[in-house]
Amino acid sequence: MERKGSRMIILLLIAAVFFSMAPAVSGQEKAKPERSKIEAREFAVAQMVVGTGVENREAVGVAEKFPKATEKIYCLLEARNIPKDMEIALLWFAGDKQVGENNLALKQGPKWRTWAFKTLRGLKGDWKVEAKTPDGKIVKEIRFKVE
Repeated sequence: MERKGSRMIILLLIAAVFFSMAPAVSGQEKAKPERSKIEAREFAVAQMVVGTGVENREAVGVAEKFPKATEKIYCLLEARNIPKDMEIALLWFAGDKQVGENNLALKQGPKWRTWAFKTLRGLKGDWKVEAKTPDGKIVKEIRFKVE
C-alpha cells in the first residue's frame, strides 16, 4: 500500500509540474528570424533632382525651369535602405505622354546614388519624372518645365 501511495504522490507531483508549465509553453511564440538593420528600415528615395549634368555624383544646373536650348536633362536619384540588389525605373513624361524609361541598378546597402538623362529633342512644356519600384509603386516624382 505504501508503494501505491508513493507512486500516487510522484504522479501528482509530475502532473503539477507539467500543468504549471503548460500555460507558459503554450503562450510562447516561435522566435522570428532577426532582420538585418537595412531591412528593418524602410526603403526610400531620399533625393531626386533634375539638372543639366552630374559631376562627382552630384547634380549640377539644378532648376525647375530650363531654356528651350537645353539638349539633355539629368535626373539624379539617391536611395536609402536598399534591402537587396534591385532596379528602379525612371519614367519620363512630356505633358501626359511617356517619352522614355531608364532602368537603373540599386545595390543593397544604406545608400546608393544613380542617374540617367533624357535627350529633349526640342520638346517644350511641362515634364515630370517618376521613380517606380519593381512592384510598380511610384516612390517619388519631380516636375520641371522647358521653355
